[in-house]
Amino acid sequence: MPSPEKSLEKVVVKMADHAIGDKNVLLATLGLGSCIGIALYDKFAKVGGLVHIMLPKNPGGKNIVKYADTGIPYLIEEVVNLGASQRRLSAKIVGGAGMFKSESGDSVMQIGKRNITAVKEILKDENIKLIGSDVGKDYGRSMYFYLDDGRVEIKSFNRDLIVI
Repeated sequence: MPSPEKSLEKVVVKMADHAIGDKNVLLATLGLGSCIGIALYDKFAKVGGLVHIMLPKNPGGKNIVKYADTGIPYLIEEVVNLGASQRRLSAKIVGGAGMFKSESGDSVMQIGKRNITAVKEILKDENIKLIGSDVGKDYGRSMYFYLDDGRVEIKSFNRDLIVI
């Protein structure tokens, strides 16, 4: 059930990027394949953030939001600075698909699977409850995170709309 178009400010989060906002913002990230979109939300403060990570572990790269192990803690810090309480944060994750297949049909390098594992471990370590997910499988997704109510809509080509 799509949100009636109030005057929400739509912010598109690109690959290896992030954004934060309040109840007047819709955060979107398009074309999640093996990457994962992580939505963090404080339903009482009605603030949250979205990070589009590409890989599980930062080898020392400067773009910390590209990696789960540095991007998620950074996003937590950002939403707390905006008024969220870390103890009230919940998470929803989307993506982590096995997009690239070998001739045998197996997913090459297992990047999506490795991203899913890393993201879940980091959220657990940060004591953030994972309350919704649409991960894995073999197709891309786009993610729309409504900060007025915390709803995440997932759209995929030739598939029904999913709301988590």
